[in-house]
Amino acid sequence: MAVQDSNSKLRFTRNIGIMAHIDAGKTTTTERILFYTGRNYKMGEVHEGGATMDWMVQEQERGITITSAATTVYWELFNKKHKINIIDTPGHVDFTVEVERSLRVLDGAVALFCAVGGVEPQSETVWRQADKYKVPRISFVNKMDRAGADFFTVVEQIKTRLGANAIPIQVPIGAEEDFVGVVDLVKDKAFIWEEGNNGTKIVEIPIPADMEQIVYDYRMRLIEGVAEESDELLAKFLDDPHSITEEEMIASIRNATLEMRITPVMCGSAFKNKGVQMLLNAIIEFLPSPLDVEPVVGINPFTDKEEIRQPDPNEKFSALAFKIATDPFVGRLCFFRVYSGTLHAGSYVYNVNTGKKERISRIMQMFANKQEPMDKIEAGDIGAAVGFKTIHTGDTLTDEKWPLILESMTFPKPVISIAIEPKTAKEMDKMGMALGKLTEEDPTFIVNTDIDSGQTIISGMGELHLEILIDRLRREFNVDCNVGNPQVSYKEAITGSATHKEVYKKQTGGRGKFADIQFELSPADEGVEGLQFIDDVKGGHIPKEFIPPIKKGFEVAMQNGVLAGFAVESMKVRLLDGSFHPVDSDQLAFEMAAKLGFKAAARKAKCVLLEPIMKVEVVTPDAYLGDVTGDLNKRRAMVEDVAAKINFQIIKAKVPLSEMFGYVTTLRTLSSGRATSTMEFDSFKQAPEYVSEEVIKKVKGIIS
Repeated sequence: MAVQDSNSKLRFTRNIGIMAHIDAGKTTTTERILFYTGRNYKMGEVHEGGATMDWMVQEQERGITITSAATTVYWELFNKKHKINIIDTPGHVDFTVEVERSLRVLDGAVALFCAVGGVEPQSETVWRQADKYKVPRISFVNKMDRAGADFFTVVEQIKTRLGANAIPIQVPIGAEEDFVGVVDLVKDKAFIWEEGNNGTKIVEIPIPADMEQIVYDYRMRLIEGVAEESDELLAKFLDDPHSITEEEMIASIRNATLEMRITPVMCGSAFKNKGVQMLLNAIIEFLPSPLDVEPVVGINPFTDKEEIRQPDPNEKFSALAFKIATDPFVGRLCFFRVYSGTLHAGSYVYNVNTGKKERISRIMQMFANKQEPMDKIEAGDIGAAVGFKTIHTGDTLTDEKWPLILESMTFPKPVISIAIEPKTAKEMDKMGMALGKLTEEDPTFIVNTDIDSGQTIISGMGELHLEILIDRLRREFNVDCNVGNPQVSYKEAITGSATHKEVYKKQTGGRGKFADIQFELSPADEGVEGLQFIDDVKGGHIPKEFIPPIKKGFEVAMQNGVLAGFAVESMKVRLLDGSFHPVDSDQLAFEMAAKLGFKAAARKAKCVLLEPIMKVEVVTPDAYLGDVTGDLNKRRAMVEDVAAKINFQIIKAKVPLSEMFGYVTTLRTLSSGRATSTMEFDSFKQAPEYVSEEVIKKVKGIIS
């Protein structure tokens, strides 16, 4: 009986994320969900800085979402109370990591699109991320009340730009300021929202006469698609298309959505309180419960074999930590998704990645930045825990007797760096601790110390990313910093091959140092990152205990390339031969030989500088197209496409990051504030020779 109860509980649970391009209305939609589900008695507005989910000061000031906030709401449908765990993710490309780690633990998602902007660059990024984690989704075309809103164009863009099978299950009644309601194609009924009561009163009306044909066409397409789901429904369709019931249609649409063959599309205006209740119904009807997704698979660290854990509270416990946050009142908070088993407050969990047992002092259901204590958390749920001493994003938590490593998350490498220092020497330790906490929270934020200058260098995904983190240092941790100018994170690459013999000798009286190695340095094989090390030494010319120190020497040396000290992303070292001295040779001598050998060989193996290239999209009024493209060409841009939209032009280009500092201000000036741009990392490409020379000179201090 207990298993049946827990299964029915899971059947009425949804773990969903709301994802979209910046400014598509994600946070406003979430605020309306909180209002209609009774979580909030007042609607928070982003533009007023009062949104519940945007609780950080920086989010309220800028009107954007920075961290993915989690909340739990309840919604009644079919006389059953359903639990919905919602994660509101950021849309700005600098915070892509927040979307990535949220999608890893979600079962379904709502993809939001602006009815005017349609499919925008970050929409494509988050859609690809959802594909990567096989997350079923429904689409909601928001801002139908805005000038230029066009539902059918957005549906077409979802098909062409995202390659999705977008199926409208609603069509709008009116658009722009005349948007008043929707026709539900499943029910074949029209609904409008009465003005003046926060959208709580929905009234059924006859389908408008001028819409009858379009409703008929789209409904027949929907019924035809539904009929293809089974032979039984196909027979009913051929006999009489209208004999397929509403329940049969919902079941078929749900099935196709879960299998990711279709994406149901809805519409509304969250800001004008229209369409959100129907979106909540669709989340329940079409998105998966934890029982509808594949059971989680992990590797047993003892046997190296795959094991499956079912979404059952009575199973062995397994969970994935997907976010670490520092709360000023409760300390380190770990957000985690429970895949199997049950965890009780006050009990112990085993962190498989660190090999440490940790006591969970408290478990909480999150409500943005507020917490509600729980006695236990079960399979299929998302919560937060306090009590971890050491934990990182992507760590697996299990029962000590039954360890399992779940697939962790991969994060993009930072592309921009700046030097920072505290204003007073006394604050040095304080700054170090604060940076440590921020790197725990954000895997795309990296802190290094420059070996030559001793400066603290912080690296991140973009100017806004670092600006927010420095602001948090000041406000949350009371550390005032001097900040340098942003620097591009270049890389170095080996393009040729070279064979080199390095003999390391040191005699200082008594026992000396001796190591002799001969190796070939060349580019790594395609798809290999880091050091590809091949030991081809024959006949014991180098004893086996000296091979790992040689490998370590090359790994350390890669962190500082020979051109300008930037890291070498990948390379291949084939160790060919060498010799040793029975007394003077030791591990350190061979490590030193590898470090020195790398420097000499890399100069012979054609080392080049790689620069980060950004994918840039600019939307500009027609009148400024010439000025904007002219400016992009000056920035070494490769313009790939210029597409026309009503009164606007969309320019897609690839531009080196080093040319894009301060671009937003320039674009504003060129277009009288009317053009907008978005930018995301694309790839590393070889920098032109004159750029390389300039960067190398700058690094070596030849030019200031």
